Amino acid sequence: MKALVFIFAALAVYAGAEEKASPVGQLIPWLLDSADKLEGIPFAEVVAATSGKRVIPVDRNDKETARILAKIGTALDGVLLKMNAADSPAKKEKRVNEMSSHFEDALRTALNAVEGFSCEVPSTAAGAKQRSGYPDMRLTDKATGRILYLDPKLYAKGSRTSSLRTFYFTPRRETNKVNDDAHHLIVAFEHERTSNGTTFTRWELVDISGFKVRLKAEFEGSNRDLYREEATVGKSVEAK
Repeated sequence: MKALVFIFAALAVYAGAEEKASPVGQLIPWLLDSADKLEGIPFAEVVAATSGKRVIPVDRNDKETARILAKIGTALDGVLLKMNAADSPAKKEKRVNEMSSHFEDALRTALNAVEGFSCEVPSTAAGAKQRSGYPDMRLTDKATGRILYLDPKLYAKGSRTSSLRTFYFTPRRETNKVNDDAHHLIVAFEHERTSNGTTFTRWELVDISGFKVRLKAEFEGSNRDLYREEATVGKSVEAK
């Protein structure tokens, strides 16, 4: 966990050197000076540090793993066929987020239909079911008791090697959804726009036990935060 150790150690150094500075005054200089150190952080280390759970690599030579992956593959073949059917609601959607919702529902249904599988929305650390946030699904293989976290994603044909940000993970205590030592898999579906509408061309399963992420410092606020009455110093005359 060298990358995370560096981050915590660096923060401690800044805290010691800037005892009189505010927390924000300590944080900002560290972020500016350490941008290159926030790259290439192993996702497995992030999960371990935030949840105490292990990301288990997929061993394709293991017979039970091969059996589980084969069953998932069969379910994904069925989902692809269903999403490409003439009456598929996903084909009618124009935005990827809306398409993704249909895929999540179809995939959960397909996996629950597989003998020996149980697929559900993961519970948070506080015990609540929550669809938003990583991961989207918790799959249990009843024969072995193994847990697999699945996160469906869609990408446009030709964008598979894009460098645009498409994976997000926000650590939280109460809403943490990784509560098991488990395999972590991305379920990716490729889509293509044609004259006949959207076609879903292929799927793939990606083991992210070796995935590396980067931390992006971003300060955010909502409309409620921005448009406070006491902060408004001018406005147009309202129509009667």
